[in-house]
This record gives sequence, structure tokens and C-alpha cells, in this order.
Amino acid sequence: MGAVHVVNIIPQSLSGETSQDSEPNLAVNPANPSEMVATAFTPPPLGGTLAPIFISTDGGNTWSLRTVVPGNNAAGFPTLDISVAFATAGGTLYAAILRGDTPSRRMQILRSPGFSGTAAMAVLSDRTGPDQPWVVAETEGSADHLWVGNNALGTGTKTATVDGSADARAASPAFDRTVVELRDTSGQDGPPVRLAAHRDGTVYAAFVRWSHAAGANKTFDVVVTRDDNWGTGANAFTDLLDARDNVVGTRVQDDLYAYFNAEMGQERLGADLAIAVDPTNSSTVWVAWGYKYGGPSSSIAWTIDVARSTDRGRNWAPVRRTIVNGKNPALAVNSSGTLGFLYQQFTGTEWVTQLEVTTDAFATPAETHVLHRAPFGTPARQFFPYLGDYVRMLAIGRDFHGIFSGSNVPDTAHFPSGVAYQRNANWATQQLLAVDGLSTVAASIDPFYFKWTSRLLPPIIPPGPPRTIHPPRGIITRQPPILPPPIIARQPPIIPPQPPIGPIQPPIRPAEGTPEPPTDIDL
Repeated sequence: MGAVHVVNIIPQSLSGETSQDSEPNLAVNPANPSEMVATAFTPPPLGGTLAPIFISTDGGNTWSLRTVVPGNNAAGFPTLDISVAFATAGGTLYAAILRGDTPSRRMQILRSPGFSGTAAMAVLSDRTGPDQPWVVAETEGSADHLWVGNNALGTGTKTATVDGSADARAASPAFDRTVVELRDTSGQDGPPVRLAAHRDGTVYAAFVRWSHAAGANKTFDVVVTRDDNWGTGANAFTDLLDARDNVVGTRVQDDLYAYFNAEMGQERLGADLAIAVDPTNSSTVWVAWGYKYGGPSSSIAWTIDVARSTDRGRNWAPVRRTIVNGKNPALAVNSSGTLGFLYQQFTGTEWVTQLEVTTDAFATPAETHVLHRAPFGTPARQFFPYLGDYVRMLAIGRDFHGIFSGSNVPDTAHFPSGVAYQRNANWATQQLLAVDGLSTVAASIDPFYFKWTSRLLPPIIPPGPPRTIHPPRGIITRQPPILPPPIIARQPPIIPPQPPIGPIQPPIRPAEGTPEPPTDIDL
């Protein structure tokens, strides 16, 4: 049904670099998909006050660096968390970052009118406290709606937050701050707040509510809420109630368990979340989350579940797909209503990055592409996160575009779907080479871009619908959540022998309710 193209995005001019380029993010310009921006924990080669982004102007085949992001930490890390997004029209690039040069969390929302230029991105918003900013943009007429999901630590016990602007393209855009968590928590919500926007003005927000906590032991709910008018106004993100308690936000799954910052294959665990809306029908929304199935005594370290709602998030069908010992889910739905599901799975000996594509919501086995596989112990971890606390995937038309990080050892067995390298490598000896093409370079973690292209004929797509104002909400009926045991629709679970995962480490974070260090760097 589709073909995959994988590219290592480290440029040839950086062939000698050995940094741990983990936690990648990706933006593709919907108005011109040949234009792309990628990010990772990549230091600028010449130092300075600006951190880099990767850009491509040829559809992801080749990449180069631009040092345009403020806040580079010359002592080690260019930025902490960073995410990027293009507006759906007009070509404006936005970013949300945690600066790398400040001792406490400092989130900035940035804008660059020319993604391939060399000028520093402009700062639109600047505040301290948030964690893991996640940026999404959607154009309406001449205005760019911009939303940044974040975990606003230090602002109280309800921390899942969305910062939004109704016109981020304006000279001096204003931002509203909406706390989307309206239930009591154990002291804070989990790190990820993920967003999915539709061109009819529907915006979904997903977050992890920490309902109970005892140190690193967390009990949590996966919650989805919604706004039907571009996420603006005094009552933003209140258009979805849970019928069980009449509180904003449907609890997709309740009382899940995580041991925060447990380890699996050199990577930490505790917070995985993704959400996507069908561009052909804003009533259909998908969510994926991670948790420790079976509770504290389970031999399964971490599990990813995927669920779907077809009634605007009111009711959720039983889990459609389960990945045992998986992490870093990403979801996207293309213009044909086809779902792409990206994840990384630990087999006990390897990290395997896979893309699954389904046209029938996993009713039949999905089309599967193994993008990358490599021994989990090579290279050795330099810091947390090893691969990243997230990856990203987008749908542009019928195509899926995504990014992940993994071992850069040049071994054809690691890339069953093929790969293109820009950086120098000797595939016969399975060695990386420096810029001179002769000196060998140690293995490290690199970001990889991929594209899935449908082999089917493109559909006839009618003109986009006018913006829809949905009717006022009434009483929402919802079936009690069904909590089945993990199921694998396509293959049995791969459960490694004990002890493949290593000892559970003590939590990195301080006690709840106190300021915390950045979740995405642990030296």
C-alpha cells in the first residue's frame, strides 16, 4: 500500500560529531511539503548564543543546519525541550522551547517568517515554569492560530495547560493561558500535554492526570478535552464533559500505573502520550498512551495502547492496538482517513522503530514497516533521554512524515526499509568516518527522517468545508471505560527474559509540588 524512505539528517559537514542527538521533532510546511524543519539535542558546531535547527528544501532528501534558536547553553545543551510547527498556510514557522542557558525552566514561544534564513527567531512569549512545550498551528484566513501544550509547574496543583494565540502572525500577538485540568491531582499533572487541531476549528487536548502519587509510584488517568471554536475565549477547552462526574475532560482510561523514571533499554519511562484528529472528519480522534500493565509487580516494563473515538471524544471504543514494551508513540491521520502509528519497541536485545498503517482501525493486520533496529547497548547513554521522551509524525495529504532517533552504526541490517546517509560512513566495515572520509568516528544517536508514500491513486478531495460551529453540548452519554488486557492484533508480545531491563532506578524528580529540574535532561 505504501513505500518508505528513511534519511539520516546529520549533514556531511558534521560527519565528525558524536553527540547524543535524541528527542527529535519535525515540522513540514503543508503549503509546500518540500520545506521541512527538524530539531534534536544537537549542539551548534561553532558554539555561540544560538542553538541549531535542521532544514530541508528538497522534501527531506538533504538537510543542513541553521543556528537561529535563542538560548544555547555553551556548556552542554543547546536547548532543553523544543518542538516546531508550520502554519497550514503562509509558510510561517513557529517553535516552543525550554532555553538551555537558564538554571530554571524558561519557556519561550518563537516565530520565524523565513524558515531557511539565518536570522534569530523572534520571541513572542516568555515565562518560567513550564515543562515539555508542544506546538501546533492552524491557519484561518489570514490569521495563524497557535497553541502550545505545556506542564505549567509552579502554578498550582493543576498543571496541564495550553497557551494559545488567535493571531500568532500579528506583529505583537497576545497569548491566553488555559488550564485544561479541572480535577484534583496528587500535586501536578504528568509532563505531556498534546494537541490536535482540525481546519473546522475543533481543537483537542490530551493530558495525563496524576491522581495519586507515592514518590515515583504514580496512578493516573488519560484525559481528553476539546474546544469547538479554535481554542479561544474565556471558556476555552470546555466543550467535552465526562458524564460520570460532569467535569470537563473525558477520562479515556482510569487508574493506570507508572513508576516514574524506571528504565528500559537505557531509556527512562513514565510519560508517553499522542493524539491525532481525522482531517476528513473532526469527530474521529485517536489517542495513544503508555503505562505499566499489571501494576508494580508486572514483568512488562511499559505498554502502549491506542484507542479511537468517533463521537468527538465522548465515548471510546475498546483499545484498538497494544504494544508490549513499547514507548514514544506518534499518531497521524492522512487525507484518506488512514491512520499512521509510529512507535519504538524494546525486544530485550534491540530497540526497534516501526510504522504501522491501517485503513480499518486495526480490524485486520496493519501494513508494517521496520524503519530501524539496533542493539540497545550501543552506543552507551550519555544522558537521559537516550532516544527521547517523544518522537513526531505528521500527515500532509496522503503522505506520512516522521522523525525518530536511534543508533547511527552504518549497518544495512539495522535498516530493513533502506536508508540514505549524508554523513560519511563505510558500510562495508560498518564504521562512521570523519569529514576527511578517513578517520573513524564513534557511534552515537542520530535523528532520522522518514516519509511513507501511498502507492494508491490520489483520491478526489472536495473543497474544504466552511468553518463549522458545533451545537451546544448537552448531556453526554458515555459507556464505562473497558479495560481489557493487552492484545496484539498482529503478533504475540515479545517479553524479554529477566532481567533484561535492569534495576529500577530511584526517581530523578524531587517530591511533588516543588520546582523540578527539566524532565528532558539528566546528566
